[in-house]
Amino acid sequence: MKIVIIDYGAGNIQSIMFALKRLGFDAILSNNTEEIIAADKIIFPGVGEAGNAMDKLKKSKLDLLIPKLKQPVLGICLGMQLLCKSSEEGETVGLGIFDIEVKRFPKGEKIPQIGWNQIENLKTKLFDGVAENEFMYLVHSYYAPLNKYTIATTNYGFDYATAIQKDNFYGVQFHPEKSSIAGEKILDNFLKL
Repeated sequence: MKIVIIDYGAGNIQSIMFALKRLGFDAILSNNTEEIIAADKIIFPGVGEAGNAMDKLKKSKLDLLIPKLKQPVLGICLGMQLLCKSSEEGETVGLGIFDIEVKRFPKGEKIPQIGWNQIENLKTKLFDGVAENEFMYLVHSYYAPLNKYTIATTNYGFDYATAIQKDNFYGVQFHPEKSSIAGEKILDNFLKL
């Protein structure tokens, strides 16, 4: 199986590579159009600020490529948020795959949300073998509100979409690569889709 991690200078790449290796898979890091199109599975990571990350995607024309991909794509953290229509972070226009406006957590909650929190209301094969209320590792100040694409929720003062899915596109707000055995199970499920 050919796994490509999209390289656009805004990812937490090493921990994803190590998690895949623990599962017995190798991945390549690439921003090459042909390599990405030829992949069986694609991981779209992201750490940082939404506007800056979108600028990097545009410079390498990945903003035009990603929405056209037909194989399973997993957006992680900022990668998930960039799959959405827009983000309040920097008033950023996203890739528009999901008709979702990413919002900033309201005042009153500690921002960013850092650490372990539970995922609930799990749907789709992405969560096969993962228990309801399992803990995942999160680091974020922006969130996707509940929507028709929601396949898992987390509560941080209120419920929000911690995982989304539309056709071949999946997104998780949490970091499965940093979420112990349950997180690796989600990555393994994605690779078996």
